[in-house]
Amino acid sequence: MKTALEITPNLEPLFGTRDENLRLMEDKLGVRIDLRSDAVHVQGPEESVMRVRGIFEDFEALRKQGIHPHNGELNGMLRMVTADPAATLKGLADSGKQRSAGVKRMVQPRSINQKKYVEAIEANDMTFGVGPAGTGKNYLAVAMAVSAMNAKKVSRIVLVRPAVEAGEKLGFLPGSLQEKVDPYLRPLYDALYDLLEPEKVDKMLEKNVIEVAPLAFMRGRTLNDAFIIMDEAQNTTTEQMKMFLTRLGNNSKAVITGDITQIDLPNPRKSGLVDAINVLDGVEGIAFCHFEDGDVVRHALVQRIVRAYEAGKPQQQELPLGLGDGLDMGGRNMDGRESRPTPPMAKPQ
Repeated sequence: MKTALEITPNLEPLFGTRDENLRLMEDKLGVRIDLRSDAVHVQGPEESVMRVRGIFEDFEALRKQGIHPHNGELNGMLRMVTADPAATLKGLADSGKQRSAGVKRMVQPRSINQKKYVEAIEANDMTFGVGPAGTGKNYLAVAMAVSAMNAKKVSRIVLVRPAVEAGEKLGFLPGSLQEKVDPYLRPLYDALYDLLEPEKVDKMLEKNVIEVAPLAFMRGRTLNDAFIIMDEAQNTTTEQMKMFLTRLGNNSKAVITGDITQIDLPNPRKSGLVDAINVLDGVEGIAFCHFEDGDVVRHALVQRIVRAYEAGKPQQQELPLGLGDGLDMGGRNMDGRESRPTPPMAKPQ
């Protein structure tokens, strides 16, 4: 089937940088899109062509409503629309608009797994978001917390993180308790300041409407009417994780995020997040959302870096001949004594 869609100047943002969004539709829907001076010619299976037409019509309708998603958001929405026949650009924008009341920008998932994650947070009292860096686990959790508070579903937000250094010894940080904790919770602060006006965030922190606390200070508390987020959960011990999960009070939600490939504990096998995934699987009211490298929404290079690390480290290089039999890499015997070099053979006369 072949059809022509009229181009208006207002539709050009749909094309994306260097027409990347048109290329995305071609690849995912199996169509050919040709840009002409006054129209877009789409050729391919009838169903796919009609889906492209639907995307153009939805974008025009959103524009008339004053909704102008920036290119990153639009590209993510198109990825979901092209992957799920039931999804529409307008439907995604409407659901994102509902979650974005009172915030500076639209809270919009950019992948199928992100969409499942957001829906899981809405439907469950406790949600685990597990996956590599850059998949939006923390940002979406903070966005959902802000949305819940603006909708009067909760009265406060509690941000928690275990104070474990990522392979570095930071020593004794100066300042008050809040100033000591702040560096560990910077990613959550960044999300708050991105979603809300800085003055509003500062006021909410001052009034303790947004509370920031290290995990160690959660013991003995009951958190009612709160949206609780624990970041870097892979760095909790089994005991700490159990302690945190049992803090949940009435009318509260908890979101636990972490990356099990970046455990900074002395014994990675003791990670509370890994243990919780095994112990709590199938418990009613708890949802687990797993992200993949394809969900990375940072710079495109981050996605490739994650994939490279997942592919595994290169094999250890073989030792040169003459080393390796009873010697370590420092040239010492296995009992710790240094090995004397063998004198060179005399050259034949």
